This record gives sequence, structure tokens and C-alpha cells, in this order.
Amino acid sequence: MRHDMRRGALMMLGATACFAVMGAIVKVLSARHAFLELMFFRNALSLPIVLAAGLRTGALLRTRRLGGHAVRAVSGLMGMGCAFLALSLLPLADQTALNYTQPLFIILLAIPWLGERPGPARWAAVLIGFAGVLVIAAGQGLGSGAGLVAGYAVAALGGFFGALSTMLVRQLSATEASTTIVLWQALLMTGMTALVLPLVWTTPGWGDLGLLVLVGLIGGAGQVLNTEAFASAQVSSLGPYTYTGLLWAGLLGWMVWGEAPGVAMLAGSALIVGAGFLVLRGEYRGRRR
Repeated sequence: MRHDMRRGALMMLGATACFAVMGAIVKVLSARHAFLELMFFRNALSLPIVLAAGLRTGALLRTRRLGGHAVRAVSGLMGMGCAFLALSLLPLADQTALNYTQPLFIILLAIPWLGERPGPARWAAVLIGFAGVLVIAAGQGLGSGAGLVAGYAVAALGGFFGALSTMLVRQLSATEASTTIVLWQALLMTGMTALVLPLVWTTPGWGDLGLLVLVGLIGGAGQVLNTEAFASAQVSSLGPYTYTGLLWAGLLGWMVWGEAPGVAMLAGSALIVGAGFLVLRGEYRGRRR
């Protein structure tokens, strides 16, 4: 594959913008609809975009690892559920910042999963990143309400499930094309959320229905752009661009809800992003060696 940094960067910038806008819409809708209902629309309405992208690349649903895809879909649902629930409890920028704990959980999961032994730099990244989580949480005041405490815990748990999904994708990618993985993920996650939809259904008005459609379409577009970005350039090269989601989330939170980021939010985000860069720097050095 040819390394096209410009294309990869543009795709990643588009993906982070899509996910930030989707998160803002989910936060608006969460006041009137259960997060499980929002998850169904997110998955179901992204299917046309994912299928179109799959057909364009010649992806097929043929697989010998349906069980692996099912486990991946369950972990993806757990991660998405945590993210959507956290959006209903936390400021948009806070939830976005805590979502960037995924690389830190990957380091921890790689110890039993892959038998890796992290060096001092990676352990430092883990400690710095989770210190950033504590700084953000403490800045809001853990004693200010059970909802905030639950929101931070759920958002951090979402980072764990995101890391678990990444590990499962790495396993599947040994025999499956990336577009096949995405297609199965979309189909299975749509089917799983459809099973519980009657239990949480709230009939949307025309305005909310339009927003629900946007959640699916924008989420699907972001998913495709994210896949295309990593197909165009190396992960270590795209690292700085993945963190632009914090800028989008901060801007949208300020414009829609007047959520101006405080000192603790900025300091905690800097620690988490710095930890992510420390991980990427280690990966880059490892590849050069």
C-alpha cells in the first residue's frame, strides 16, 4: 500500500469532525430518547454508507470466523453504549477526552493478550494518562453529584471496551479484510440493538427523526473516513490528527451548551494527549528499529 500522508490526514480530520458532530447530536437527543434507541439508529442508518463503501472495494461477507465477528460486535456495542450514556451525563469535551484513554488500555490488555512487556516509557504513559482522567474528574468535583461520578466511570469504561475492540480487530485482520470486519460489525450491531429496541422505544417527532437519521449517516461517514485514513497512512503518522476531536468537541460544547472548558479539563486533556503521543513515539521508534 502506498503511503499517502496528505490523504490520510484529510480523511482523519473529516472522521474526527463527523464523530464530534454525531456526539453533539446524541447528547441533544439523549434528553428524550434512551441511549439504546440512539444506538439502533446509529448502526442501522449507517449500514447504507458502510455497504456502499464495501461494495466499492469489493468486500464480501464471506467469512469463516463468524464467532469472532460476533464477539467483536458485542465489545463494540459495549463501547458505544458507554460512550452514548456518558454523553448524557458529561460535558461533550469531557467525554471526548476520556475516550482517548483507549491507547492506555491497549497497553494493559497487550500484557495478557499478546504477552508483551511494556517498557518504562509505556508504563509512564499509562500513569500520565490516567492521572489526566483524575484531573478532569477532580476539576468537576466528584462530590457534586452521583451522575457525574457515574459519567466519568462509564466514559473510562468505554475506553476499555474501545481498546478491547481494537485487540479483537487485530486478531480478525489476520484473515479478514478491514472492510469485511466493518460490514459484519454494522450488520451484527444493528441486529443486536434491534432485539432490545421494543423495550426502550420512544416514538420520535419529525425533528428528532431527522436528527436520528443524521446520527446514523454522520456516524457511518465517520467510520468509513476513519478506515480510509488508516488505509492511507501509518498509525504513528496520523496520531496528531486523531486528537483534533478534542478541538471539535470543545467548540461544539461551547457553541451549543456554553460549556467553556476549565483549567482542569484543559490540563487533564493535555496529560491524556501527551500520554498518547508517548505511546505513538514508542511505536514509531519500534518500527524504525
